Amino acid sequence: MKQPEGFISSGSEQKVCKLQRSIYGLKQASRSWNIRFDETIKTFDFYKNLDEPCVYKKVSGGVVAFVVLYVDDILLIGNDIGLLQKFSKLMQGEFEMSMMGELNFFLGLQIKQCQEGIYISQSKYTKELLKKFDIEEGRIVSTPMATNVKIDKDEKGKSVDESKYRGMIGSLFYLTASRPDILHAVCLCARFQSNPKESHMSAVKRIFRYLKGTIQYGLFYPKNENFSLKGYSYSDYVGNIDDRKSTSGSCQFLGDCLVSWFSKKQNCVSLSTAEAEYISTAFCCTQLLWMKQTLADYKCSFESVPIFCDNISAINIAQNPVNHNRTKHIEIRHHFLRDCVSKQKIEISFVPSQDQLADIFTKPLSSETFASIRARLGIMHIE
Repeated sequence: MKQPEGFISSGSEQKVCKLQRSIYGLKQASRSWNIRFDETIKTFDFYKNLDEPCVYKKVSGGVVAFVVLYVDDILLIGNDIGLLQKFSKLMQGEFEMSMMGELNFFLGLQIKQCQEGIYISQSKYTKELLKKFDIEEGRIVSTPMATNVKIDKDEKGKSVDESKYRGMIGSLFYLTASRPDILHAVCLCARFQSNPKESHMSAVKRIFRYLKGTIQYGLFYPKNENFSLKGYSYSDYVGNIDDRKSTSGSCQFLGDCLVSWFSKKQNCVSLSTAEAEYISTAFCCTQLLWMKQTLADYKCSFESVPIFCDNISAINIAQNPVNHNRTKHIEIRHHFLRDCVSKQKIEISFVPSQDQLADIFTKPLSSETFASIRARLGIMHIE
């Protein structure tokens, strides 16, 4: 501890200010801690990934070690247990910290390692939510959203407890870290947090009833040597009833493992399905480029990363600048996709609609279609 810059008391430099609140809660605390940790770990010959500053790497001969930092939770990964133990002792000498042993629980995620791969779930957290919001009773549903119900502002509906509604939405958002199958439903319900109605609360409770029947579900990452990078992009054209904006959805795979996903309402109203798909593909492209740059630091190189889209017109717009008269109204920032295609950083390929995995992030689906895509994303029952 030391006196803050600009407020140093001459002659009493050895004294410090008595704070009226915890140091941990100050805005400067996180930055000071990160600088301190960064300086310390570099003395152990770890270097920071430029595209992902929370990940550090050390390579010595055939030994590789990674350090993943999330605030003050640290994850050690490597192929040499001796190196990891040595590093942990050095860190314990620098900081007041404890080792938890083999990774079984991290940031609320339950992690199970086996010969076939790694399972990640939040079943314990899901059970706590069902108990907290008193949804333990009631019937179970097979999908988080009904296909015959359209959710809008419902301005004439009866208002519900806004604080409780926001608490339920926030809890569900944390659950999407291992349950991407509920992402679209949660994002849709989150749009009405300012003035929720009974219809919105019913939609949220349906998500909980779906979770009740799939408590043990989670993501499975199979063990293999396939490190191909690919993405799926889809858009639900003018799916929002209130403002007629489309919803973009995409997911990215590293080999057979789902590693990234998102569902987001577009900022502008699209004039055609091709435009909506084009904008959605541009979002997917930015994520894939970041992943490509990040993985390059780990000696994983990719020539042309494929994005699978089921709209031929959107593919043609990305590949053929002749269609300028049809695209001149689209925001310029989305046209970097065409530049990436021309430089062969990204390759846009057609995929049949029944094989479009990003469909689950844009709209409600029937039970059969939903279950099929969920399984192909690697979301399954975990014992």
